[in-house]
Amino acid sequence: MTFTGACRCGATRYEVAVDSLTAIYCCHCTDCQRWSGSAFSEQAVVPETAISATGPVVEFTITNESGALSHQRACGVCHNRLWNTNSSRPGIAIIRAGTLDHNRTLEPRVHIWVKSKQPWVVIAEDVPCFEQTPPPAEFAAILSR
Repeated sequence: MTFTGACRCGATRYEVAVDSLTAIYCCHCTDCQRWSGSAFSEQAVVPETAISATGPVVEFTITNESGALSHQRACGVCHNRLWNTNSSRPGIAIIRAGTLDHNRTLEPRVHIWVKSKQPWVVIAEDVPCFEQTPPPAEFAAILSR
């Protein structure tokens, strides 16, 4: 199956070739709030090799506090971030779920960094939450359900 998405201006489009887009999570950390300009970021976890793009894609790299390299991909015209990869998670890409064409059908499976959550954000009681970064194995298990 192929899922499609685009930047804000439409100059860059991308496709994700995966069976489904169910590994969705929301991050409420202050970095994601600043990156998104909103209360949280919604992300889709996919294999890096599943993404193909057309149009101008620029890449810039940020060194995280851990020393890991975060490779951000954005539209070369409007600079809308589309996805990133991280040296600490080889082979995995994180798509900005709001850039997907059919983003209204996505349901987050987990919320992380809720200790930084805006007080007016209400999370459904049946959705797992973590105060900060969850243990990797537990996070992966929740996303793969």
